[in-house]
Amino acid sequence: MAARFHFRLEPVRKLREALEREAERALARAIQAELEVRAYLESLDTQRLAIFEARRLGAGQLLDLELWRAGERFLVVLERRQVEGYERLRQASAQVAAAREALTHAHRDHLMLVRLKERRALQHEQEQQLREALAMDELAVLRHHRQSA
Repeated sequence: MAARFHFRLEPVRKLREALEREAERALARAIQAELEVRAYLESLDTQRLAIFEARRLGAGQLLDLELWRAGERFLVVLERRQVEGYERLRQASAQVAAAREALTHAHRDHLMLVRLKERRALQHEQEQQLREALAMDELAVLRHHRQSA
């Protein structure tokens, strides 16, 4: 009867697999946060272009100074928000890079244990085949001695 293979580091492998899945989720969250910041910056740019378009005068139109000043104040606010948004984008990009690095490390750790398990299973199978071959040889020798006697 063949002995069943048991990988002693299976709990560690399962833990590494769970850590890899968590790293994947963390990377997805970081990418989503970065996309949200990019969308926010695009909306700020759209607002800025809308102000420029609203300030454009047609032929023969009079300039409304109050509207012009309000547009200037809002442009200053938008510029400040853009600077803050670009800083948030830089931080979000750094978080994506860190999450990607963490996922790479977690995958490498998990893969190392998977490969070790495969090598140990193959080694166990080879040892089992060797034991069976030795047992068969011993049976053949005993049968030969019995037939000779």
